Amino acid sequence: MTERSRKIEAVSCLILCAALTVLSLSLPLCAQAVSLEALVTPSTTNVKDGRPVTFALYGFIEFKSLAELFPYIESQTRRWNVPGGLDDEQRRRLESRVVSMEDERPLEALVTHTSEELRHALARVKDPVPPGYGEAFLAVQEKWKNSLNCWSASPSISGRVLSNWYPIEEGIQVYGATYDSTEHFWQAVKYHPDVTVSDLTELLGILEQKDWGPWLARLDGDPKIYLPNAYVVEFLRHNLARERLQWFRDELGRHALSASDHARVVQQRGAISFRFSAFEEKMLWGDLADVFHLVYTFSPPDDPIRKALGARHFDAIYLGERRVGFISEEFRSLMLEIWRVKYLKIARFREVISSIPMEIRLSHFLNDGDSPDIPIPVYVGYLNRIRELARAR
Repeated sequence: MTERSRKIEAVSCLILCAALTVLSLSLPLCAQAVSLEALVTPSTTNVKDGRPVTFALYGFIEFKSLAELFPYIESQTRRWNVPGGLDDEQRRRLESRVVSMEDERPLEALVTHTSEELRHALARVKDPVPPGYGEAFLAVQEKWKNSLNCWSASPSISGRVLSNWYPIEEGIQVYGATYDSTEHFWQAVKYHPDVTVSDLTELLGILEQKDWGPWLARLDGDPKIYLPNAYVVEFLRHNLARERLQWFRDELGRHALSASDHARVVQQRGAISFRFSAFEEKMLWGDLADVFHLVYTFSPPDDPIRKALGARHFDAIYLGERRVGFISEEFRSLMLEIWRVKYLKIARFREVISSIPMEIRLSHFLNDGDSPDIPIPVYVGYLNRIRELARAR
């Protein structure tokens, strides 16, 4: 359901997904160099400030080493009775998972060594590894020698500017309102114009009263739901926890919002610019809206909570006269629409994106592995497409 055209992914591909994610998340932030051998050895456990540095599968299921992860993966493989190995489509989905949002050294170790040196390091690994382990490292190395990661903390200025989180000093005008960044629009539009802060706190109260164990167990137990939507299920498991729902409530209170404030309006640029940072847009407004939309989407038709969410318009995305599904190609295409404004109509951003040679692939990496509203492969495809349009001008 995260993308209708995507075929169900075999659980065995999680092995390689985590193998690449550990490069991003399991290394300490000190200046000591990371050896290629340590990087590719599954039993490596990294320590920072006297504690093991964990890494996560889908951003939420944590492990201390790949050697610790493999038994979990094997149990999941047996559970779903899926074959091992890695096909071409799954390999492409893994390629964006190696670049760290916290530490550049894993990527540095890969791109500053030759493919032959990497092959030798992989050949010396004594630990058990899953099928396709070495090939995935080589594929990632090849890609990232010619790719730019476009995210808010990129060491490259161009990479930062091409992030949705990049603050736009003059604001960006989209659909009759001005926003501080494209991220602000993307998250604000998930709320119907009539939805108020009072509606959100009321819905949080309803969610807090429910025992989500059986509801999540239904998603866990159906491979036709879980396998193509694993990130969504783990996202919901994390965000439907009682303490997380309370966090959302506390954050709404911390910003001195009134009960009658409209959620979409407060995220727009008003008398004061940057009332909410891009980080707050994602972690508070974005994640909260995603929870409401996804609970509606995955709830049975007769679930009272689904009715309550539908009454507050979390049954779709509403934009003027348009009504589109939250998990739909039409909603995702809104990203391309707002990028047409940023990169084609605002000259300074058009110059940045069009100045990057076509030989360099624009990409995007998130440590959480994906996103429920727009999958990373779709996001990356749009980003490269908008560059082509900008260069044509």
